[in-house]
Amino acid sequence: MSNSDSRVILGSRVDATSYADACDRIQAWATTQTSCYIVAANVHVVMTAHWQPAYQQVVNGAALVTPDGMPLVWALRSLGVVAQSRVYGPDLMAAWCSRAAAIGLPIYLYGGTEAMLEKLQSFLQTRFPGLSIAGSHAPPFRPLSPAEEAADVERIRQSGATVVFVGLGCPKQEEWMARQQGKLPAVAIGVGAAFSFYSGEVKQAPRWMMGVGLEWLYRFVAEPRRLWQRYLVNNPAFIVLFGCQWLGWRNGQFFGKHRQV
Repeated sequence: MSNSDSRVILGSRVDATSYADACDRIQAWATTQTSCYIVAANVHVVMTAHWQPAYQQVVNGAALVTPDGMPLVWALRSLGVVAQSRVYGPDLMAAWCSRAAAIGLPIYLYGGTEAMLEKLQSFLQTRFPGLSIAGSHAPPFRPLSPAEEAADVERIRQSGATVVFVGLGCPKQEEWMARQQGKLPAVAIGVGAAFSFYSGEVKQAPRWMMGVGLEWLYRFVAEPRRLWQRYLVNNPAFIVLFGCQWLGWRNGQFFGKHRQV
């Protein structure tokens, strides 16, 4: 769906973009009430998509797939997008809230818990004076019935929000956003842990660890029981599988050049 420069990484499209470019796209879609969604992709997203073809279709159906994790930034650079930098979900949320406060477009917060949403709204309105938060809702953690999901979507529609931040975690948030495409006249953006970070319930990794690709280690040490499989299984599998993809790409580049000579 995206017309940006992109690469396919283990079957998932990841787009070359930046915070300014992503916000420009969001603004264009939001002002025309285009029903679409944005995925902030990290290794967990790409590997989940690799193992689950139905989820890979969800990722590839997004209007924009940003490189949320440093391994995907490095993968894009190694595949020829040399100037790519990280477009991290929580920072994209902050960048859009700053833009939304300046131009007067309302947002909606969907996910987390009621207590988390209260702290999150307080944080956002303090950090971004003038930001219009049209509403928020914390759905139950169990699967919703079709009637409950339809009621949530109608509540968001009635709020008038043009951008919906979705904090349900991977893969739940991406699957929810895909189901609402065509039903919700707004841009849905999956931002995962941003709700936990900005509400103060979970501490973010130091920026230096993020910059050198060690955020996973910080989060694993903080929540080993919840995150061990994500990092100790997915990360090594990604290195091996992407290494094979990259070697194939390099061989294709090499032999393609020699065929032209």
